[in-house]
Amino acid sequence: MLNRVFLIGNLTRDPEVRYLPSGVAVTTFDIAVSERFRDRNQELREQTLFIRIDTFQKLAETCAQYLKKGRRVFVEGQLRVDAWEGKDGVKRSRPVVRAVTVRFLDAKAAEGAAAAAAPAGRPAEKARAPEPVSDADQPFDEGVPEYDVGGEAVEPGPEKPSTEEDLPF
Repeated sequence: MLNRVFLIGNLTRDPEVRYLPSGVAVTTFDIAVSERFRDRNQELREQTLFIRIDTFQKLAETCAQYLKKGRRVFVEGQLRVDAWEGKDGVKRSRPVVRAVTVRFLDAKAAEGAAAAAAPAGRPAEKARAPEPVSDADQPFDEGVPEYDVGGEAVEPGPEKPSTEEDLPF
């Protein structure tokens, strides 16, 4: 089975960071993701979803440091469902994405990341999109499934044909 989500949206509030008793950083933020479509009458409509994003470990610390309300991000992660019982006794749930990769898409975040990465006494480089921030290579074993096919690890990305003769069309 595969559980992977890709989203681009804007933060609706500043990130909140907390630490688990084990010392693992957890940063939570919400993003607004909009979709434009035409209805039956060919009128242009827009629907906005508000998605909760959870980040852990180094990714959580980086997101807490650089992200602010209004910033645009690309998020790759796994879809989860948070379920709880409200004070009124009603059971509630909402979708949550456990982020594996977060990429800062706006210039403000890129400037902040470049300034933080600049050595002391040297000016920061001009705003440039930072490398994606990812926890994919860090161990985190609290309920995160491992994906494999036939007992072998899956390498990301398709293989590229070596010559035009290898193309499937």
